[in-house]
Amino acid sequence: MNSSPGDLDRRRFLRSSGVVAAAIFGGAALAACTSAVNQQKGGGDDNAQPVRGGTLKYGVLVDLIPSNLLTNTGTTPYVVGLVFESLVRYPHDTLEPQPKLAKSWTVAPDGRSITLQLREDVKFHSGRAFTSKDVEFSLKTYADPKWSAQLKSTAAAITGFDTTDPHRVTLTLAHPLSNLFDMLDTAPILDSESIDQLATGDKIIGTGPFRFVSRVPNSQLVFERNANYWVPERPYLDRVEFTVIADNQAQLNALKSGQIQLADGISYRDSENLAKTDGFKTIVYEGAELQLYVGANVQDPTLADVRVRQAIAYALDRDRIIDEVFRGTGYALNVPWPKGSPAFDAARNTRYARDVNKARQILSTLPKPAKLPLTYNSSVATYEAVAQIVQANLAEIGVEVELVPTDNGTFIKQLIGAQFPGLWVTDHSWAQFVPSTLTVSAYPFNARKNASRYESPDYVKVADAAWQLPQSTGPDATRAYQALSDQLLDSLFLIEIGVRFAQAGASRKLHGFDWTKRREILLTDAFLS
Repeated sequence: MNSSPGDLDRRRFLRSSGVVAAAIFGGAALAACTSAVNQQKGGGDDNAQPVRGGTLKYGVLVDLIPSNLLTNTGTTPYVVGLVFESLVRYPHDTLEPQPKLAKSWTVAPDGRSITLQLREDVKFHSGRAFTSKDVEFSLKTYADPKWSAQLKSTAAAITGFDTTDPHRVTLTLAHPLSNLFDMLDTAPILDSESIDQLATGDKIIGTGPFRFVSRVPNSQLVFERNANYWVPERPYLDRVEFTVIADNQAQLNALKSGQIQLADGISYRDSENLAKTDGFKTIVYEGAELQLYVGANVQDPTLADVRVRQAIAYALDRDRIIDEVFRGTGYALNVPWPKGSPAFDAARNTRYARDVNKARQILSTLPKPAKLPLTYNSSVATYEAVAQIVQANLAEIGVEVELVPTDNGTFIKQLIGAQFPGLWVTDHSWAQFVPSTLTVSAYPFNARKNASRYESPDYVKVADAAWQLPQSTGPDATRAYQALSDQLLDSLFLIEIGVRFAQAGASRKLHGFDWTKRREILLTDAFLS
């Protein structure tokens, strides 16, 4: 599970990125391969034979916000994984793209274009055939700022579409894109005929294994099997029902009583105990790491001084947070790259080891910091626990903070709109992808517009340099990622705490459960025994 993309040599990278890609999988072969992998990654823990039919009931902490469907926030990954599909898909443990709606591809030697051969047997849930025109529409829509998609800058770097052949599309690029396949893995293929109703949640139409049936706001989402799905004999389940259960303990009780078979909001402590209980298991989303951090609005008069942010970085007890809140399911970091990333650098992760005396010494040369708000998403109990430890850590060095619990919808709005007044605590994702994606795409890190309101020409320069490389590994890439890390360590507009692995609690009756690197749930091969 933890083989590193950083270990790819140039030849392996070129092969996997599709310069001479010739991997054309049939639907049955792809499904069989996926199913075998699932049995080792939390989806199955025995040799249970697939059973057709049944309804999977899934408890989720927060409701879907339809207008956020392309943002990879809240409940959107769950819905996207059921209804939509992308052109390629990464495995859990590498950045080697695998065929999905694109069955093969060729990248031009100069990195300025890519030609993708598309599957010919795919239909939208409405019955309309999938063609190259849908690729053009979807990528242009994904690039539209009104959808706030996190990889929109990469999609916007596509300057031309050749859709002459309905089953082949050539994308012309403004410049080489080291994260091109990140975008092709992420951007869902959308239905042009129902796009106006997507943002309202009235219609959610894709090509995926399940079709959207109904939604009761703040209560339930219902999906049914796509009988015309292009993978033969899939999916096994007839129906999937999401129920909003906004309390951790209530989710645990619902799981144990059989009201649901899958729960996304059980605490790490309860999850640890659940794994030892007959009839239940914990699913760990390996390869889809989350990174916990403290964000800082650098326009705040106190936080504008980088020395205050340095003191905060030295004060954080990262190991305590990982051990107590996440029960050791993760590890501390100073920079945002997980161990499997080609940008991971052990040496750079020791710069801000906890040192309360050093933090106090820094602050002793400055005016007393004003009281700072510390915002967290109150819909997730772990964020409150982390915020409380951060509050205690900062009190040790003389920085007083006020905890500001905020509902999920408001928190996401503040994150996307750069509206946090002082400090905040949450996770970021995308660091498990090609490193350049984080710094040109993710809301907290985007060099041109980020949640901290941090601006730096030098940061933009190094972010663009990493983004515009023709490949994501090799000596040039390593140097580019080191420059990115140094910018982040020097500026500290975001203060990393560490990696954590998201988890779900499940009944052992559930088999074949899988996920993408964005934690989009995949139920193509799932079944209930």
